[in-house]
Amino acid sequence: MKTFKNILVVTCLLLACSCKKFLEEKPSSFLTPGSNLSSAKVARALANGGYQNLQGLLSGQSGSYGGNTWNLMEFMTGKANSDLGQTGFVSFQTLNYNSTSFYFDTWWQQMYLGIGATNLAIQKIPTITASGLTDEAKNNMVAEARTLRALYYFYLVRMYGAVPEITAPPKDLNLQVARTPAKQIYDDIIIPDLLAAEKSTLPYKDATGKVSMGAVKSLLADVYLTYAGAAINGGTAAYAESAKRSLDVIKNGGYTLFPQYTDMIIPANKNSGEFIFQVQYAAAVPSTNPLTALTIPNYSKISKYSDEYGSVYPTAQFIASYPAGDKRVDEKQFFYTSYPNINTGATVTFTNRYIYKWFDQNAVTTTAKSDLNYTIYRLADVMLMYAEAANQAENGPNADAISYVNAIRARANLGPTLALTKDLFEKEVWLQRYYELCFENKMWFDMVRTRKVHNDVTGNWDNFVGHQTVFGSTFAEKQLLFPVPKQETDVNPKLLPNNTGF
Repeated sequence: MKTFKNILVVTCLLLACSCKKFLEEKPSSFLTPGSNLSSAKVARALANGGYQNLQGLLSGQSGSYGGNTWNLMEFMTGKANSDLGQTGFVSFQTLNYNSTSFYFDTWWQQMYLGIGATNLAIQKIPTITASGLTDEAKNNMVAEARTLRALYYFYLVRMYGAVPEITAPPKDLNLQVARTPAKQIYDDIIIPDLLAAEKSTLPYKDATGKVSMGAVKSLLADVYLTYAGAAINGGTAAYAESAKRSLDVIKNGGYTLFPQYTDMIIPANKNSGEFIFQVQYAAAVPSTNPLTALTIPNYSKISKYSDEYGSVYPTAQFIASYPAGDKRVDEKQFFYTSYPNINTGATVTFTNRYIYKWFDQNAVTTTAKSDLNYTIYRLADVMLMYAEAANQAENGPNADAISYVNAIRARANLGPTLALTKDLFEKEVWLQRYYELCFENKMWFDMVRTRKVHNDVTGNWDNFVGHQTVFGSTFAEKQLLFPVPKQETDVNPKLLPNNTGF
């Protein structure tokens, strides 16, 4: 398989180089054939290697203009539009995509390359002996790698269902590997990796962006919440496990909600405050965050960027579905409708609302190099995970669950929730997830695990299968999973048959 052959390349690269520090922008220093491989630097380099493909979550799509892996999960919701036909948006708007469409191959490749790097770290780090390298330090680095491997597999099973189970570096190019059912991937890899990482002594927070205990438990809470849902049907026990981890993060992690939404787009706040785990970016090329340029209105001339893509923006119906007075739809909170022309200073008013969540002001007005990170988990997400999981596990909302939802509503200038039944509270949590976490690649996964979609026109919660988007397309069973990319099935027939409908 093409992707797995690439894992061999990752293996060789990681053995051939080490990093001076985590995610340093300067070129890595190379080891000579005579270098001592038993060193703390090599162990750290192996652990760092697992982080590189996190940037694959925002990876440019070959052959498209403005195409990015991030686009896929937003286009699929039916709550996003695009200024660019070159992104392949129309095939997702009409649900006429197939196994050769944009994004599926890039996601698959990036996640498996990340798995290859983490497999190598998990295998090699425990064997390294060096002065000053303690067993605790090695165990913590392995915990980082296990967490990252779990994250990569978590994306894969939610997107493709059954996928090949690869847990060690390949020894040769004989990589004809069949698919393993998603539940087995959860049971064999994702959950055991995270439970093992949970036993480490990683700190709850890490200001440099490495995996922390807060990240481990947030991911585990998300995994159990998904495992409890429709795809696996793990039931009440899984909801309880999810609630346990998310509550631990909230109570013991030291994370706090930012007072203002715009605090999240200040580069100085990276890896702090509300942020639990982020993909690291820097203003130095090539590590700039691509979402700033991707979400600027197309050819609007409001920035220093030579390309302003307008790659993704919200539908008018989604914006209109927010309750009256919700601060999140006020100007320059989550969205914006105008900005000064970069040359004349005259106000440019846009035809649509555009996403403000990655508006790096310095990059837009001066450098064209965004210094913002991309968030995988933040406190608001975890608070809502707890509220949903506890509501299910305890057959109704408890005081903590209600207080966390109300804290998120309060920041949005909304009043507290009233006394709600289990069912109504669940739907309130789902709605807050839509409004709070929109365009953070969360909504599509929520739709699939709950099998429910909020209808922005009627205000009802539709069944996933049968929901009609505002573009007139109707979700069917085939939309529950993406197709395994044709370029993968071409070189590995054991990946067939493909998912339903492909």
